[in-house]
Amino acid sequence: MTQPTIREVRATTVRGKGADYHDQSGYHWIDDHIATPMAVYPEYRQSRQSFGLNVLGTLVVEIEASDGTVGFAVTTGGEIGAWIVEKHLARFLEGRPVTDLERIWDQLYRSTLYYGRRGVVLNTISGVDLALYDLLGRLRGEPVYALIGGPVRDELQFYATGARPDIAKQLGFIGGKMPLHHAPAEGQQGFVDNVAELADMRSRVGDDFWLMWDCWMSLDVEYATRLAHAAAEHKLKWMEEALIPDDYWGYAQLKRQAPPGMLITSGEHEATRWGFRQLLETGVDIIQPDVNWCGGITELIKISALADAHGTMVVPHGSSVYSYHFVVTRTNSPFAEFLMMHETAEEVVPMFTPLLLNEPVPVNGRLRVPETPGFGVELNPEVPRERPYTH
Repeated sequence: MTQPTIREVRATTVRGKGADYHDQSGYHWIDDHIATPMAVYPEYRQSRQSFGLNVLGTLVVEIEASDGTVGFAVTTGGEIGAWIVEKHLARFLEGRPVTDLERIWDQLYRSTLYYGRRGVVLNTISGVDLALYDLLGRLRGEPVYALIGGPVRDELQFYATGARPDIAKQLGFIGGKMPLHHAPAEGQQGFVDNVAELADMRSRVGDDFWLMWDCWMSLDVEYATRLAHAAAEHKLKWMEEALIPDDYWGYAQLKRQAPPGMLITSGEHEATRWGFRQLLETGVDIIQPDVNWCGGITELIKISALADAHGTMVVPHGSSVYSYHFVVTRTNSPFAEFLMMHETAEEVVPMFTPLLLNEPVPVNGRLRVPETPGFGVELNPEVPRERPYTH
């Protein structure tokens, strides 16, 4: 049997929603006065779009095999990512066997070290890697989870990230993670308002429902420590990404100073096994790699094994089907995140809508990962895409 090879790689872009889910028009909870590293500047506090969080847009990577089968994946990267794929990375893919996952990943990473290592370059490499897995699954007629070891559980259970944990509880989720709204630059009143919001939500959901805070890299160690102790009274389960990703020393200090029983988590904006090695050595309780940003499934497998050796849970950030196929295969990933992309976080809608078709969503907070080949989703032909570069 002839092994299929890669015939062509194509990179297209999409504006509005999709993989760049911050690219929203009109009101959306995800852009409503959320604490950020830019909150030190008053003019950038109200909206994350105001400082450019939505400038990249969605990158779609399509990989066509020699028999005409096409696999694809989406990530955040937009036109910059498309340029990297078309002008640089395609040379390491075209003509290669589809099964050369490790060799291709290694060449993509090594060849971009001089301008990559993190950020949009790793987002782009992740998109290529995920598209390869989608293609291989389609060629073999198997879901991606079957390619990486098979399921260790029958279904996934989820917590919900959004502005309404009380609604999430009604929808059957095991917990709700709220955005932190006020950063240290907003002073003591902002601190008081943060704690008051948590207290109010605790009164709505009762004592047994998980409540967490997504701090989105916005705090310093002193503020985060005070906030964690104030939140302990209201049974906050974890404090997520309190510090900037590069402050590994601060994470170690925060972990030492946190209240007993409160989890310290991070990793959404970390990438590669080397970055996560540093993060794991701080003692954080849960790492949260985004498979669309950390290096794809090829790298996430390595990150997860490293975390397992540290006795640390891996609960990937968002990412819909790209996370689901991974989480269902790992015992140290006991639950998953669902990002509530409804404007007011009051309904369950597909995370990447309207870009993807057949995107599954949890029902009563649970989901059985479909057996459809690849990642089981298709591109919506009604969503316009542009190919800004060719090679």
